[in-house]
Order: sequence, then C-alpha cells, then structure tokens
Amino acid sequence: MGHTPVHASWLNQIEIFFSIVQRKVVAPDDFTDLDQVRDRLRRFEDRYNATAQPFQWRFTTSDLDDLLARLDRHAVTDLPEESSTALSA
Repeated sequence: MGHTPVHASWLNQIEIFFSIVQRKVVAPDDFTDLDQVRDRLRRFEDRYNATAQPFQWRFTTSDLDDLLARLDRHAVTDLPEESSTALSA
C-alpha cells in the first residue's frame, strides 16, 4: 500500500466531483434497489463526461499581488485603536 499525501491537488478535485455526485445523483435518496443507483450513476457519468470542459483559469500572479496589497491596506486601516486603559493594564 502506497502513501498518498492528503494535501495532493487531485484530492481536492475528487472531493469536488464526489460533492457534485452527492448533490445531483445520490441526494434524491429514493432508490428501491442497487440497480437503480448504478444506472443513475452511469447515466450521470456519461452526461458529465460528454459536457465537462477544462476550467480556464484567468487569475494571474499580478492579480494575486494586487489582491494581497488591497488586503494588507485594509488590515492596517481597519484595526481598532487601542485605548489608553488597555495599554496600561
């Protein structure tokens, strides 16, 4: 048995996929037998594979730098001022 780190990026992707399956396939929990579960999962898989498309990521490192700079500005300006009683305590 091999060790698979829990922080692997594929783990997040498979968790998202299973979440989709749970909400769109399994959640109506009205199956009378396992054949219905299997058939519904197969139909979902066929449809998902036919319509799925790669995600086009457009958030650049420059966008991240801008976001972090804005967050830093807010963090400094949004801090409550310490009262003199808090400082003397």
